[in-house]
Amino acid sequence: MTIWFKDYSLTEINQKNKNSMVDHCGIEIVEIGEDFLVGTMPADSRTHQPFGIVHGGANCVLAETLGSIASNLICDPKSHHGVGLNINTNHLKAVRNGNIKGVAKPIHIGRTTHVWDIKTYNQNDQLTSSTTLTMAIVKKLN
Repeated sequence: MTIWFKDYSLTEINQKNKNSMVDHCGIEIVEIGEDFLVGTMPADSRTHQPFGIVHGGANCVLAETLGSIASNLICDPKSHHGVGLNINTNHLKAVRNGNIKGVAKPIHIGRTTHVWDIKTYNQNDQLTSSTTLTMAIVKKLN
Protein backbone atom coordinates (compact mmCIF):
# COMPACT_ATOMS: atom_id res chain seq x y z
CA MET A 1 0.00 0.00 0.00
CA THR A 2 1.49 3.30 -1.08
CA ILE A 3 1.22 6.64 0.74
CA TRP A 4 1.36 8.71 -2.44
CA PHE A 5 -1.67 10.52 -3.91
CA LYS A 6 -1.05 8.85 -7.30
CA ASP A 7 1.70 7.04 -9.18
CA TYR A 8 4.49 9.51 -9.93
CA SER A 9 7.45 8.92 -12.23
CA LEU A 10 10.98 10.00 -11.36
CA THR A 11 11.06 12.02 -14.58
CA GLU A 12 7.89 13.88 -13.58
CA ILE A 13 9.24 14.65 -10.10
CA ASN A 14 12.68 15.77 -11.30
CA GLN A 15 11.22 17.92 -14.09
CA LYS A 16 9.41 20.08 -11.51
CA ASN A 17 12.76 20.92 -9.88
CA LYS A 18 14.32 22.50 -12.96
CA ASN A 19 15.56 26.10 -12.59
CA SER A 20 15.35 26.03 -8.79
CA MET A 21 17.70 25.68 -5.82
CA VAL A 22 17.20 21.92 -6.11
CA ASP A 23 18.54 22.01 -9.67
CA HIS A 24 21.37 24.40 -8.73
CA CYS A 25 22.59 22.03 -5.98
CA GLY A 26 22.45 19.05 -8.36
CA ILE A 27 19.81 17.23 -6.32
CA GLU A 28 18.06 14.40 -8.13
CA ILE A 29 15.27 12.12 -6.95
CA VAL A 30 16.43 8.57 -7.74
CA GLU A 31 13.88 6.28 -6.08
CA ILE A 32 10.29 6.38 -4.88
CA GLY A 33 9.15 3.46 -2.74
CA GLU A 34 5.79 2.70 -1.17
CA ASP A 35 6.56 4.94 1.82
CA PHE A 36 9.97 6.53 1.20
CA LEU A 37 11.78 8.87 -1.18
CA VAL A 38 15.49 8.77 -2.06
CA GLY A 39 17.54 11.55 -3.58
CA THR A 40 21.19 12.32 -4.24
CA MET A 41 23.29 15.48 -4.10
CA PRO A 42 26.89 15.85 -5.28
CA ALA A 43 29.60 16.90 -2.85
CA ASP A 44 31.28 19.46 -5.11
CA SER A 45 31.82 23.21 -5.52
CA ARG A 46 28.06 23.83 -5.56
CA THR A 47 27.61 22.32 -2.11
CA HIS A 48 31.01 22.82 -0.41
CA GLN A 49 31.82 25.42 2.20
CA PRO A 50 35.25 27.17 2.02
CA PHE A 51 37.05 24.34 3.87
CA GLY A 52 36.23 21.77 1.17
CA ILE A 53 33.48 19.85 2.94
CA VAL A 54 29.74 19.88 2.29
CA HIS A 55 28.10 22.94 3.85
CA GLY A 56 25.66 22.13 6.65
CA GLY A 57 23.07 24.24 4.88
CA ALA A 58 23.41 22.03 1.80
CA ASN A 59 22.57 19.00 3.98
CA CYS A 60 19.47 20.90 5.11
CA VAL A 61 18.58 21.75 1.51
CA LEU A 62 18.76 18.07 0.55
CA ALA A 63 16.71 17.01 3.58
CA GLU A 64 14.06 19.70 3.15
CA THR A 65 13.86 18.98 -0.57
CA LEU A 66 13.17 15.29 0.06
CA GLY A 67 10.62 15.89 2.83
CA SER A 68 8.90 18.69 0.95
CA ILE A 69 8.60 16.72 -2.25
CA ALA A 70 7.37 13.69 -0.30
CA SER A 71 4.68 15.70 1.50
CA ASN A 72 3.51 17.23 -1.73
CA LEU A 73 3.32 13.80 -3.37
CA ILE A 74 0.89 12.78 -0.62
CA CYS A 75 -1.39 15.83 -1.00
CA ASP A 76 -4.13 16.24 -3.58
CA PRO A 77 -2.39 18.85 -5.78
CA LYS A 78 -5.71 20.48 -6.67
CA SER A 79 -6.59 21.35 -3.07
CA HIS A 80 -3.54 21.24 -0.75
CA HIS A 81 0.21 21.62 -0.64
CA GLY A 82 2.93 21.17 1.95
CA VAL A 83 5.25 23.93 3.15
CA GLY A 84 8.19 23.71 5.53
CA LEU A 85 7.37 24.52 9.15
CA ASN A 86 10.44 23.36 11.11
CA ILE A 87 13.73 21.65 10.35
CA ASN A 88 16.32 20.25 12.76
CA THR A 89 19.51 18.69 11.40
CA ASN A 90 22.39 17.05 13.22
CA HIS A 91 25.56 16.96 11.11
CA LEU A 92 27.34 13.74 12.07
CA LYS A 93 30.13 13.16 9.57
CA ALA A 94 31.84 15.48 7.06
CA VAL A 95 31.65 14.69 3.35
CA ARG A 96 34.33 15.94 0.94
CA ASN A 97 33.46 14.26 -2.37
CA GLY A 98 31.21 11.78 -4.11
CA ASN A 99 27.44 11.75 -3.84
CA ILE A 100 25.35 12.14 -0.73
CA LYS A 101 22.25 9.94 -0.61
CA GLY A 102 19.21 11.10 1.36
CA VAL A 103 16.34 8.86 2.44
CA ALA A 104 13.06 10.40 3.65
CA LYS A 105 10.60 8.28 5.64
CA PRO A 106 7.42 9.46 7.36
CA ILE A 107 7.18 9.65 11.14
CA HIS A 108 3.66 11.12 11.10
CA ILE A 109 1.21 11.79 8.28
CA GLY A 110 -1.66 13.85 9.62
CA ARG A 111 -4.35 16.04 8.12
CA THR A 112 -2.50 19.34 8.79
CA THR A 113 1.10 18.24 9.47
CA HIS A 114 3.56 15.69 8.18
CA VAL A 115 6.78 14.87 10.06
CA TRP A 116 9.69 13.29 8.19
CA ASP A 117 12.85 11.50 9.24
CA ILE A 118 15.59 12.15 6.69
CA LYS A 119 18.95 10.43 6.92
CA THR A 120 21.90 11.19 4.64
CA TYR A 121 24.76 8.85 3.79
CA ASN A 122 28.13 9.16 2.07
CA GLN A 123 29.23 6.94 -0.80
CA ASN A 124 30.37 4.31 1.75
CA ASP A 125 26.83 4.19 3.24
CA GLN A 126 28.00 5.88 6.46
CA LEU A 127 25.44 8.08 8.19
CA THR A 128 26.39 11.75 7.69
CA SER A 129 23.35 13.66 8.98
CA SER A 130 19.97 13.12 10.62
CA THR A 131 17.06 15.51 10.11
CA THR A 132 13.53 15.85 11.40
CA LEU A 133 11.36 17.99 9.13
CA THR A 134 7.84 19.16 9.95
CA MET A 135 5.64 20.19 7.06
CA ALA A 136 2.42 22.22 7.35
CA ILE A 137 -0.31 21.01 5.00
CA VAL A 138 -2.29 24.00 3.83
CA LYS A 139 -5.31 24.50 1.62
CA LYS A 140 -4.51 26.11 -1.72
CA LEU A 141 -5.96 29.54 -2.28
CA ASN A 142 -8.04 29.86 -5.43
